[in-house]
Amino acid sequence: MYDASFQTIALPNVPMVKAGDDIPQLILDGIDRIGTVVRDGDVIVIASKIISKSEGRMVRLKDVRPGEEAIYVASVVDKDPRIVELILSESRDISRMRQGVLITEHNLGFISANSGLDASNVNGFQDNVLLLPINPDKTAEKIRQRLKDLTGQKLAIVITDTHGRPFRLGNVGIAIGVAGMPAVWDRRGEHDLFGREMVATVLGYGDMVASVAHLVMGEGAEGLPIVLIRGLQFPQEEGRASDLNRPSNMDLYR
Repeated sequence: MYDASFQTIALPNVPMVKAGDDIPQLILDGIDRIGTVVRDGDVIVIASKIISKSEGRMVRLKDVRPGEEAIYVASVVDKDPRIVELILSESRDISRMRQGVLITEHNLGFISANSGLDASNVNGFQDNVLLLPINPDKTAEKIRQRLKDLTGQKLAIVITDTHGRPFRLGNVGIAIGVAGMPAVWDRRGEHDLFGREMVATVLGYGDMVASVAHLVMGEGAEGLPIVLIRGLQFPQEEGRASDLNRPSNMDLYR
């Protein structure tokens, strides 16, 4: 019988992360604090911010020298040219820009505001900003493998960020790194309650899991960057967050 329930638990008292910190050990310490152990099938969702911090992706604006393109774009969007220089360095192309808005195609392949640069909850100097992880799919796989080595359990890992959407207000959690589960769950060929074959049902499963985690992570001073999800049922497939990126030839809005 299908069990239509699962648990979502934000791990408490995760310390402030700095460059070089051991994220898998922080995960295990957090799970120990809630009085349980990891189990086969658990999903660990991790805020990209602590991955970036552990990977040393923090940049001081005083060290950034904007180029001509950054200076021009900054004049159009009314942003700090140093911020724009970092945004451009993290992107393949500009999708849209106007005063106060700079939307780019990130080097990781998705479309986002400001290439995911973030200054919220970044400790240290006031001019520190944080870039997204360089290869979050690879990082997710490394964390998954390390946790398997330490515990013997097969887990899934999702590294998540918050993004806006072109035609909807408000940010939602999305997956930018996935390991041990499908990022895209293609259910075409299955049948509905009335026996009709489903021909267009493709789930953005990684993003759905990320958004569930963000309900308990919060976006402000909650300090809950790691979430344990237990009881999800999904195909045993090896997906990657890059699977979620819509190819440009299928994008009617670029």
